[in-house]
Amino acid sequence: MKKGEIVTGIVEHTTFPAKGSLYIEGEKVTVKGVLPGQKVEARIVRTRKDKAEATLLRVVEPSPEETQEPPCPHFGVCGGCSLQTLSYEAQLRLKERQVKELLAPVMLAGEEVWEPIAGSPAVWEYRNKMEFSFGDEYKGGPLALGLHKKGSFYDLVTTDQCRIVDADIRAILTATLQYAREAGLPYYHKMRREGFLRHLLVRKAQKTGKILVVLVTTTEREHDFSAWVRALRGLPFTGELAGVLHTQNDAVGDTIRNDHTELLFGEAFFTEELLGLSFRISPFSFFQTNSLGAETLYSIVRDMVGNTREQVIFDLYSGTGTIGQLLAPVAKQVVGVELIPEAVEAAKANAALNGLTNCRFLAGDVLKMLDKIPERPDFIVLDPPRDGIHPKALQKILDYGVEQMIYISCKPTSLARDLAVLQERGYRVEKVRCVDMFAWNNNVETVVLMSRVEGK
Repeated sequence: MKKGEIVTGIVEHTTFPAKGSLYIEGEKVTVKGVLPGQKVEARIVRTRKDKAEATLLRVVEPSPEETQEPPCPHFGVCGGCSLQTLSYEAQLRLKERQVKELLAPVMLAGEEVWEPIAGSPAVWEYRNKMEFSFGDEYKGGPLALGLHKKGSFYDLVTTDQCRIVDADIRAILTATLQYAREAGLPYYHKMRREGFLRHLLVRKAQKTGKILVVLVTTTEREHDFSAWVRALRGLPFTGELAGVLHTQNDAVGDTIRNDHTELLFGEAFFTEELLGLSFRISPFSFFQTNSLGAETLYSIVRDMVGNTREQVIFDLYSGTGTIGQLLAPVAKQVVGVELIPEAVEAAKANAALNGLTNCRFLAGDVLKMLDKIPERPDFIVLDPPRDGIHPKALQKILDYGVEQMIYISCKPTSLARDLAVLQERGYRVEKVRCVDMFAWNNNVETVVLMSRVEGK
C-alpha cells in the first residue's frame, strides 16, 4: 500500500476509542471513528512495514450492530455524538469490551473481578452543561451557534435540535443566535484574531432546574445586552433562569477563559443536589456533566469504600470536592488535594453548605502537596485528569502503603499505564466496574478497587 491509496474493507475489530482495524491483502490498516462490522472506504495517510494508518472517507455499509435511525438530525454532521446508530445496550457492550481488552494485558486478576457496566439513568437530555461556539456553517456563510462539524476546526453546526441537552438549553441557543443575527454582531475569527462573539455557555441543574447562561465575547467593542437578557427571561422554561452573565476573553486559544465577568441578571451560581448533599455551582467550576450519572458513579465508589468510620481518606485530584464530601459521613477525616485554586474554594464553600466539619481541601500539585500534609492516609481515592498520575506522584502515593485505594479513570489508556505500576508495587485488583456517563459518545468512566497484598 502507498500513501494516498484508497482502500475498502470491513472493520474486524475496534479498540478504545473507536480505533478500527481492517486487513487489506494481509496488511493491517488502522482507521479512527469506525464501528466493528462496518464496511468502510479510507485513504492511506501513513505506512510502515506491514501496517498502515488511514483516514475514513465514508461508510460503505453499516455494521450489523447498527440497528436504529439516529434520533438527532445533526448526527453525522456534528462532531459530538458518534454512537447513535447503536442501541444503548449495544453501546454499553462495546464500551465494556474495549475497556476489558485494554486492561487485560496489564491486569493480573481475572474475569471474576469485573462487575457489570452501569448505564446512565438518563440517556437523552442528560447533559447539565454545554459550551457552544459562534462561527459560520461554511466560509462566508450565515452566523452559526453550536458545535464544530465532524472533522472541522472552523465550520460549525447550529445544534438547535441536539438531543443530549434539554429543551431549555436548546431554546437559549435559538434565542441567542436570533438576537446576535438581528443585532448584526460579528463572531470572533480565530485566524484573523478579530471579531466579538466567541462562546455561549449554558448550565442547568438536573435536580433543581436552575439555569445559568454565560455569553463570552472579546473586548473588541462595547455592547448593551439588556435586550438579550429580556429575550431570555421571556422564554417559557421548564426550569428557572438563575443568572445571566457576560464574560470577556481575548485569549488566542479557542477555550472559554474568565478574564472579566459581569453579572447581567440574577445570581452568578446555582445549587445542585447529589445523593442528599448540596453543591454550589458557578459558571466555570468543575462539575460532572451528567448529574444523574454522577450519582450512579459516586454510589459505586461509596459502596466500594465501605466502612471507614475511623479512617483518614485522601481525596487526590479532588476537583470541587464532590467525592470527598460524599465520603465524609463515613470517614474520620477527608483531606482533598486539587491543583486549581478556584475548585478548592468551591469545595470549601460546599463543605460548609453541607455542614461537614471533617473535610479539609488544599490547593496545589499533588506531587508537591503530599510532602506538606502531616496526616497519613488509611485509604486513598484517586480521580486524576485524563493523562493519569505523574509517575513521581504515583511513587509518593505508593509509599504510604495504604491497605486499599480506589482509582477513578476517565481515560482507560492512562488507567492501564498506572495500573501496571500499582500492581508491580504490591496491589491487586479487587473490583472493576465501568460507568457510562456519556451516552452516544465513546468515553466511559472506570472505577477500580485495589488492595495491598500482604507482605508486599
